[in-house]
Amino acid sequence: MQRTSYRAPLDVLPGAEVLPPYVSSVGLQLTLSDLEQMAMSNNPSMAEASARVDAARGKMLQVGLPPNPAVGYSGQQIGSQSALQQGVYLEQEFVTGGKLSLNRRVASWELEQAQRQFTAQRMRVLTDVRLAYYSVVIAQRRCALTAQLVAVGEHSVDAAEALLQGQEVGQSDPLRARIEADIAGIASQNAENQYRAAWRTMAAVVGVPDMPIAAVQGDVEPEVLQGTWDETLGQLLVESPELDAAIAQVEAARWAYRRARVEMVPNIDVQAIVQHDNSVDGTNGNLQVSVPIPLLNRNQGGVRQAQAELAAADRAVDRLALALQARLADSFQRYESAQNRVQKYERSGGILDNAAKSLDLIEKGYAAGEFGVVDLLTAQRTYFQVNLAYLDSLQDMWVAVTEIRGLQLSGSLQQ
Repeated sequence: MQRTSYRAPLDVLPGAEVLPPYVSSVGLQLTLSDLEQMAMSNNPSMAEASARVDAARGKMLQVGLPPNPAVGYSGQQIGSQSALQQGVYLEQEFVTGGKLSLNRRVASWELEQAQRQFTAQRMRVLTDVRLAYYSVVIAQRRCALTAQLVAVGEHSVDAAEALLQGQEVGQSDPLRARIEADIAGIASQNAENQYRAAWRTMAAVVGVPDMPIAAVQGDVEPEVLQGTWDETLGQLLVESPELDAAIAQVEAARWAYRRARVEMVPNIDVQAIVQHDNSVDGTNGNLQVSVPIPLLNRNQGGVRQAQAELAAADRAVDRLALALQARLADSFQRYESAQNRVQKYERSGGILDNAAKSLDLIEKGYAAGEFGVVDLLTAQRTYFQVNLAYLDSLQDMWVAVTEIRGLQLSGSLQQ
């Protein structure tokens, strides 16, 4: 027996721009570029990193400056009735051994390290912005898909009740359809909650925590990495600003070691005095030069400390390289796994195609009385679960790609 015509409203495709009801679709729609610029201006970690660069630049200026001269009063035989010598003196410490220039070399590499750390922090912020942005984009698409699922579920309830009134199905069909519709409503509410959470995370990352919820523009199609594991790792080890900062620390420690070795070279203190001698009513001068003798303190401990710090900084580069490789390995594995899933979903005759074809066939069979409501609801559930899983795979792929790019050059985050 041919049943009453039934067709689920599948006019809204997964990924269509159907926004949650509390999100305005008019007015400004934020792009990834907009969000990145906002983060550069508002994220406090960027201001912090910039201040550290300024502090290092000030330190480099200060450590190369010579000691100030000292001027003072000199008086001898004060209180004596017969004689009194009084005058002024000028005192200056002369720094020897090239200490000031070595101070500058150490500080210049510390400045270089701070600048490279600024670049690394910029990369971290841009990476976080991208991760948050794509989470919002995927959340928008998930809201659209679950909203479609709710519409289909309600349509199934209406259709099952109409078939029941026509005595074409049993009383259990509308009940089962209502259960699926309610489950779809839960999924839709969960998707909206995820959207709000993703937006709040993104607002915090860009440094505007009270940013009102708005639509974002973007495509969920993932980027495909170019290059093998070995090529990607090689590029990372050459271009990572984190490694650059660690190498700058090695150079700073190397110059600090040289500086420690010349610390034992004594500075020279010179004092020149000009005074008036009342006993002879004349003026005379006095010159004093003092040089400490490095007998007990030859900066032995300082040299040993600087040498150990140089060795530690050098090994820190190796440790960081291994840590970066481990981080890359995790991200690269997740990228390859997500890419494999996405390809299986997207290819012709793949999971998405088969789920859509299966749903279409069962809808027609249900209308013709060949399938029961359980078959129909199961096909609908499978179709939407497949599409939700596809969105999850896209998000996993984007996260992995963004993490890999974030380990490399900041320029790649601006493309």
